[in-house]
Amino acid sequence: MTLLSRTYADLCRQGNEELQHEELRDAVARAALPPAFDTAWRRHLLPQPWFVQEVEVRSFAQDLDGLFDLLVSLPERLFDGDAERYAKELGLDPRHAALLRRSAEGRPARLGRADAYHDGTGYRLLEFNLGSEVGGMDMAVCNTALLGVAAFADFAAAHSLAYEDTAALLAADLRERARPALAGGAAEPVIGLIEGNGGIGPYGTLMRAFQEAMAAQGLELRIGEVGQLRTRPDGKLSLDGAALDLVLRNFGASQLLDDPAGMAAAEQLFRAHDAGRTVLFTSLESGLYAHKNALGLLSDPRWAGAFTAAERALVARVLPWSRPLGGGAPAALLDACRERRERLILKPGAGHGGLDTFVGWECTDAEWRAALAVAGERGYLAQERVVPRPEPVLDPATGRAEEWIAALGFFLTSRGYAGAHARANRADGGAIVGMSSNPDTRMACVFTHP
Repeated sequence: MTLLSRTYADLCRQGNEELQHEELRDAVARAALPPAFDTAWRRHLLPQPWFVQEVEVRSFAQDLDGLFDLLVSLPERLFDGDAERYAKELGLDPRHAALLRRSAEGRPARLGRADAYHDGTGYRLLEFNLGSEVGGMDMAVCNTALLGVAAFADFAAAHSLAYEDTAALLAADLRERARPALAGGAAEPVIGLIEGNGGIGPYGTLMRAFQEAMAAQGLELRIGEVGQLRTRPDGKLSLDGAALDLVLRNFGASQLLDDPAGMAAAEQLFRAHDAGRTVLFTSLESGLYAHKNALGLLSDPRWAGAFTAAERALVARVLPWSRPLGGGAPAALLDACRERRERLILKPGAGHGGLDTFVGWECTDAEWRAALAVAGERGYLAQERVVPRPEPVLDPATGRAEEWIAALGFFLTSRGYAGAHARANRADGGAIVGMSSNPDTRMACVFTHP
């Protein structure tokens, strides 16, 4: 554990002459959160922030920057630039692959979230989610609100706490990307935060919290679904009559493919982007590199010759043992996976939130054999287990410190590292730390310390 998390828990429980421990203990509950964020997240918040060491975060973020460059170079390095061969190797069906390449620019925007565990020695990457649809980019609102609680502000000053405001850094990227499409004389872009058809129902609360966070950065976001977009005579898209300079994509390719009206509705979006009238940010191209099997290609020894010694060292430093399973997987690899059940987890290549994942150490041998059969048919990624380091978290109701584990989400923008958030479970709460698969998961903002 970090010394600071123990210090924080002790201060919350005992207090001292300088800090009112009751106020520090209840800092998250006392924090004055903006209304939409409060509605979306208050009940899901951990009762304290997560603390990480600045030097470790910066080092890991630098490695993530390098890993992003390796990921987007895979088609050229391994398949002579043939995107179709690359997509086939990932296990994508032709229709899905073609959609991901629609309006592609050859290199996706550097925007995403890398999820990682700290195993006690350093951060190990679990998955690299690329594209504008990643969640959590408004979590720094919680950092700001906590600093409005006097006892926490004193603690932050005493321990030199800091954080990066992801929303502020993203806002700078959005202004830059929208500039070519701005109407003459406009000072700020009008942005559509667009979901797939039917997506506002389940995700509207989260979208409004994000809209609120971006409004604090001076940006106007209008919420809608792809089927509500219209093309104006000048080729620009509009939403409810308002011309859009940029569409911030909150939907994935699978939502379009699963929706009979989705593809037709999205086609006008692609046309407006190609014509330079309304910018699509980010393009669906990000999905070619967010696919988990892309990580498997980085660590698969069959492709080792395509990377320099320094690049191989970077992959080994950041990524646990990972191998793509599919039709072309060697029999020896499947045999090794059967034998290493207690050390492996199987993840769907295009999955999210821990859904449809098979956890080897929670399976019987028979269940694991069946899981491997499914993984081979559907093109899963086999990845070595990373055991996260537990941290103490004080329960304000009982006054007892309990052990929790967290998956840290590190954000990247064109400006590099752009802050972090944490998804946390009790250490005995199961293998998957994610809101979609575990209702006991809690969110936390992240502060760095020296």
